[in-house]
Amino acid sequence: MSQHRALRKTPVLGVYHGIQFLLENDLLQNTPEDIAQFLYKGEGLNKTVIGDYLGERDDFNIKVLQAFVELHEFADLNLVQALRQFLWSFRLPGEAQKIDRMMEAFASRYYTCYVLSFAIIMLNTSLHNPNVRDKPAVERFISMNRGINEGGDLPEELLRNLYESIKNEPFKIPEDDGNDLTHTFFNPDREGWLLKLGE
Repeated sequence: MSQHRALRKTPVLGVYHGIQFLLENDLLQNTPEDIAQFLYKGEGLNKTVIGDYLGERDDFNIKVLQAFVELHEFADLNLVQALRQFLWSFRLPGEAQKIDRMMEAFASRYYTCYVLSFAIIMLNTSLHNPNVRDKPAVERFISMNRGINEGGDLPEELLRNLYESIKNEPFKIPEDDGNDLTHTFFNPDREGWLLKLGE
């Protein structure tokens, strides 16, 4: 049985069993780098399963997440392009703590702040979720991101460009279970947690 068929047969909650099966049958090495490579290169794998696995707070999973982020080539990409590439490789979980871990890992690889990464994802939700009536203007996006650059402000032109990029082209996400990234943060508890985190 191939690596991919073994994991595809595994339900979302059983991803650990699928990986364990691959390890026991010497189809995978028990290193964060090997598992990350498998999840990154594995065509046909359930993107939701990948996202849930990478977002876990277990020390080993965090090392897999870090190795997974290292597999992305962000050279010559601006922040939005890099974030688009990253978010295409798995489906972002709905749990805010998992998203926090993922954005922190992304920020450490891209050398930027994860607060801005969160802000971009929230902007995507606000602009493209039909349930959000109050669409933020660019001035509001700029205002919400004051002081996030080690106490200073990011260049206004950069924030305007990020805003326009998201406004003109929402994030494309993998389709495998009907969830939609534009709905990820349309939850009062999650939004409150993120706003609190941003403060």
